[in-house]
Amino acid sequence: MTPNGPSPDSYRRRRETLLARLNDAVLFLPPVEEARYSNDVHYRYRPDSDTRYLSGFEEPCSLMLVARDCESKGFSMFVRERDPQSETWTGRRAGLEGARETYGADNAWALEQGEEKLEQALSGARTLYYGFGRSAGSDSAMLELVKRVNAGRPRSGLAPLVLHDSSELMSEMRLFKSDEEAELMRRSCAIAVQAHIAVLEDLRPGHSESDIEAGVEYRFRRGGCSGPAYGTIAAAGNNATVLHYTSNLGTPGQGDLVLLDAGGEYGGYAADITSTFPMSADWTDAQAELYDLVLAAQRSALAQVKPGSSCDSVHQAALGVLVQGMHDLGLLEGSDTSASLESGAYQPYYMHRTSHWLGMDVHDVGSYRDNEGPRPLAAGMVLTVEPGIYVRRDSEAPERFRGIGIRLEDDVLVTADGSENLTAALPRDRDEISRIRRAALS
Repeated sequence: MTPNGPSPDSYRRRRETLLARLNDAVLFLPPVEEARYSNDVHYRYRPDSDTRYLSGFEEPCSLMLVARDCESKGFSMFVRERDPQSETWTGRRAGLEGARETYGADNAWALEQGEEKLEQALSGARTLYYGFGRSAGSDSAMLELVKRVNAGRPRSGLAPLVLHDSSELMSEMRLFKSDEEAELMRRSCAIAVQAHIAVLEDLRPGHSESDIEAGVEYRFRRGGCSGPAYGTIAAAGNNATVLHYTSNLGTPGQGDLVLLDAGGEYGGYAADITSTFPMSADWTDAQAELYDLVLAAQRSALAQVKPGSSCDSVHQAALGVLVQGMHDLGLLEGSDTSASLESGAYQPYYMHRTSHWLGMDVHDVGSYRDNEGPRPLAAGMVLTVEPGIYVRRDSEAPERFRGIGIRLEDDVLVTADGSENLTAALPRDRDEISRIRRAALS
């Protein structure tokens, strides 16, 4: 099972929920191929999140769920067979026996038999839910299989098989976190918070962005995470104005701000936190003004996280504060906030949304809109709240603001009567951050 992950009963309940919804449909998730790093060296394997969600299996495999009576009824796993020679090099495999006894498969076959068994299972099915995007080869083979199955349908009197993306089923399930999942995310977030605080306490003059990256990821692993949930962003000075800066090759200057966007993966669940702090203990006036503005925007947005609100409402709350502040500080000309909101004049300084879903993936699955418009937030959803301001060195902003990038990001669980900030323990107050930095540097 996924280390530190959900209990076996959780995986079983998830499969039972899906099977009850399938009726005459089949769900098939193809394997994610091992990614090559160089020559014959591979990246550390990470399973597809939907596959992990239903099984906890950490090796390459395919999954199939079939509700109706046939040879493949129930939960089927297609896995690599035991092979002592291969296992000498890469470690023990679960094999067919392990798939049944450890992971609860009703049926277990060799990985290569997936297409054959799926075609048999589709003989009387009306719908196939298939996991597109795992590999181009699997997608191409699946389209050919559906074409072949449908070629014989007129003679059998059956309607053509309808192909749907499996995300139609899986995304909705994964969007709402169970109590057990919420607890795993609390743990993931707690580890990440402590890692960020440790960087605040340990950072010294001369430390590089790579040092910061190494330090925070070391603490993720020491805390029990399998590793970082995404590429760590350790950006100093003007580098912080690049949203997904991950090269981490610079060295912060004494007067720079450091933007650290980093979270670990614990039990299969991600944390996603961003903090911004000075390399020294002090803030310049310009840094302080922009930081306080972003913090005010985040607090306004956090207040909107509650049942019945929406990610759009969270974004608008942050955006209103940011745009008003941009006018007050001279980043935007004039004083007409409404006109700037409508025209998007703020976008050179704030070009992303304020929230995204969080769960097994750092940008997790789930729709943001329904037929009525922005989707209402509901208990069990987890989202980030991450406003920012990015003033590139080559921008037309007042010179004192140029080269400053600030983002503050927390992870929030929607509850029945409001919300729970899973990362609230991370210091945000500017004076408190200065106190921590001053103690670190003394």
